[in-house]
Amino acid sequence: AATRRCLTRKNKTNCPRSLTHLMLPDGKTDAKPAQALAAGKKPALEPFKSILFDRCDGPITDAGNEQSVALVDLQLNQIIAAVIAGREQYDLEPFFLSPLRTLEQVTYRHAVLADLNLEGIRTAIDGFARSLSDMRKHLKQAQTLRYPYQRMAVFVLALEKYCSAVEELRRALDDADPGSSGVLGFREYADEYVDSHAFHTLATAARGVLTGLANIQYCFRIKGSKVTVSRYTSEPDQAQEVQDTFERFQQGILTNPVKNGRMIVDMDHVEALILDRVARLFPDAFGALDSCYQEHQGFADGVMIRFDREVQFYLAYLDHIAALEGVGVHFCIPTVTTSKCLAVENTFDLALAEVLAAKHRPVVTNDFWLRDPERIFVVSGPNQGGKTTFARTVGQLHYLAALGLPVAGTRAELFLPDKIFTHFERGENLVDLRGKLMDDLVRIHNILEDVTPDSLVILNEIFTSTTLADAIDLGGKILHQIASLGPVCVCVTFVDELSCLNEATVSMVSAVAAEDPSRRTFKVLRKKADGLAHALVLAQKYRLTHDQLMERISS
Repeated sequence: AATRRCLTRKNKTNCPRSLTHLMLPDGKTDAKPAQALAAGKKPALEPFKSILFDRCDGPITDAGNEQSVALVDLQLNQIIAAVIAGREQYDLEPFFLSPLRTLEQVTYRHAVLADLNLEGIRTAIDGFARSLSDMRKHLKQAQTLRYPYQRMAVFVLALEKYCSAVEELRRALDDADPGSSGVLGFREYADEYVDSHAFHTLATAARGVLTGLANIQYCFRIKGSKVTVSRYTSEPDQAQEVQDTFERFQQGILTNPVKNGRMIVDMDHVEALILDRVARLFPDAFGALDSCYQEHQGFADGVMIRFDREVQFYLAYLDHIAALEGVGVHFCIPTVTTSKCLAVENTFDLALAEVLAAKHRPVVTNDFWLRDPERIFVVSGPNQGGKTTFARTVGQLHYLAALGLPVAGTRAELFLPDKIFTHFERGENLVDLRGKLMDDLVRIHNILEDVTPDSLVILNEIFTSTTLADAIDLGGKILHQIASLGPVCVCVTFVDELSCLNEATVSMVSAVAAEDPSRRTFKVLRKKADGLAHALVLAQKYRLTHDQLMERISS
């Protein structure tokens, strides 16, 4: 702002200026960060590749139709969207769509999570992420600048920001005490990378250029429409004198001009001409700037950039559940095995908890367990009692556990499914004109063709469009086949008879208040299905209870 005032004065003025003031913006911009930088051609230092995948190059997204259907039915798509909101620059969705296939990979992530919960490590990584975000902003900004020297200077500023961020992270990790192979492997990589000749050359070049530019002082004289640029030789700063004189009249803090919500950092043509003359006066500093810009394109190391992106997978989820823990619910690192013996305490539907927390309403939790030879939960009870919520909860628990993440509850023993199949009620299909019963049969048939003993199957309200006798017959045959195949299954049904088919089935009932059967508790309990609560609610609805009938007869 002071420079612009000097340039518009009509009288003769001497203005000693720092070159950095003219060329470099303050970095404040609302421009969206660019995507992760392509890796520069750096020699591989260590075999460390990923903080997410042990001995693996990256996610293999399961984009099959069953996966997409399950995400919607279990409301996992809503959960994922809420978790990654605000972190769009990292493109985290592919990681959340890639469940792990081995217990070793799950264990790898659990150990990394334990390290990220250490305050020193989390603080260091948060600082690293902020610095690299600033770096991307500078690089994005540099692409929009019209004048070469300014574009080069902002690029070098981004380069120095990157080098400082890497060095600071390295120091913080050296002072920390991580226990996971993931963080230890990255720390070893960072140590060797920072000590390498390539990184030393990069950091030295960037800092040398910025120091050289910061040490330049120049003077320009304005007389009418003529501007003369020369080296600064201790002339008085008349621009500062003008500012000091008129400071008493200042009514607000001067800020850089803003247009349409964006900071204006580009130079005008007069400033560009001044800069061009300054470059002629100081050819060595500007030569170093040009060389640094030309030689270090694609400067960011691929492993560092990948770490910056991948670690956000953990941090985004940890931040999301931390907000929910503030309303009284709990999360835990699950024990994940290949066993079908399950045990979960105080769990809940994560998508529903987000809604209830926003409304400051309490979250109801549930427990469940399976022991050999049990494999199938048959959930019955009155409508609107929490049956579907329970089914979604079981699916969410296993999916998030397969991502290697904490799950809802105070304790959880889960198994690692190879795939999750869901069958939730749909409206009639107007395209193929199949009836609802036929559509149910076709969809369940497709599931049974692909299911394995290591799968998880969630069936919600099957055969509601047929008679009770047909629902008992068809539902019984399907559950018998599922029991013979061996997957874990949750079947929500209005047919109580399905809850006691064989030794593989376990009856779960959505409970009502003992003193008022019309009031739902949203607790799902392991107990024998009797249908009495549901029948009593229907009788009350239509005024057919004993007391209501006697009242009507007596009147």
